[in-house]
Amino acid sequence: MNIYKKIEAAIRAASHIVITAHKSADGDSVGSSLGLLHFIEKLGKKAVVCHPDKAPDFLYWLDTSAIVLMEENPEEVSAQMKNADLIFCLDYNATSRVGPDMQALLEAATCKKIMIDHHLNPEDFSTLAISEPTASSTAQLIVDLIEQSGHLAVLDEKIGTPLYVGILTDTGSFKFSSVKPRTHAVLAKLLAAGVTHHLIHEQLNDTNTENRLRLQGYAMSEKMEILYDQHVAIIALSKEELAKYHYQKGDTDGLANMLLSIKGMKAAIVFKEKDGIMKISFRSKGAENPVNVLAAEHFDGGGHANAAGGKSDLTVEETLEKLKGLIPQYF
Repeated sequence: MNIYKKIEAAIRAASHIVITAHKSADGDSVGSSLGLLHFIEKLGKKAVVCHPDKAPDFLYWLDTSAIVLMEENPEEVSAQMKNADLIFCLDYNATSRVGPDMQALLEAATCKKIMIDHHLNPEDFSTLAISEPTASSTAQLIVDLIEQSGHLAVLDEKIGTPLYVGILTDTGSFKFSSVKPRTHAVLAKLLAAGVTHHLIHEQLNDTNTENRLRLQGYAMSEKMEILYDQHVAIIALSKEELAKYHYQKGDTDGLANMLLSIKGMKAAIVFKEKDGIMKISFRSKGAENPVNVLAAEHFDGGGHANAAGGKSDLTVEETLEKLKGLIPQYF
């Protein structure tokens, strides 16, 4: 029995299924969770999605009513996790990625755990695992699960739409090097299932608020620094600057890609202050310019070669100075 049929068998045998994903929700974690949820429902089973925190506002046109949030309803999430006899771990491969509260629940759970993920260096905490770093997204791996378990016929618009969102957002609208022929083959199956791709693009891209555009304009005009010798661009935003433009989660998404669009740039780094911690986003171009090593070695982070995250407990100014000192060693 292949891994996909084993996962199907686990779904059919379970009576209380919980789907989890990483902290700092994004399009892939939300999309893969909802796509898997609707697939499980097609198999005649029920599941509940438990996430650590709220998704960015631009994803809320999706039907997220099935997602229970640890930050808003910890009692229910705790009860769901304790009663689970099958837990899916989507878009993360280390238990710490769900945040300390959910991590404790996840590690205490003695039920079967299934990890489906596309990040490097997975921890050994799951019963079954699909770990494929060459995949564009976890959403793509959910399509593989549906197809390879023999259920492509049930793929419809309800399942396919969030999965398309996951692939679209995690590939930077299909421009990252993680996009392979297989990715487009999967997209073709989603379109054949009834997914209306042009409406998805509108929902994701044509939802800017005035404050978001003003914040991004300020960041680009006043905060952008370019290290010309290393071909690296940086934006650093303090909590006061974010507050001035009434920052909402997701408002700085896309800034790193805007920096990378500058001719000659090899890497882009954007970080913002939240609760005394600097949340750092690293992006780069090409296999010769990995950013995950810098993130892992100096900023308690990691991720893909060209897309990684990290954090710093230094001040904005100290973090910026640290980055400027390290960048010549890596670029």
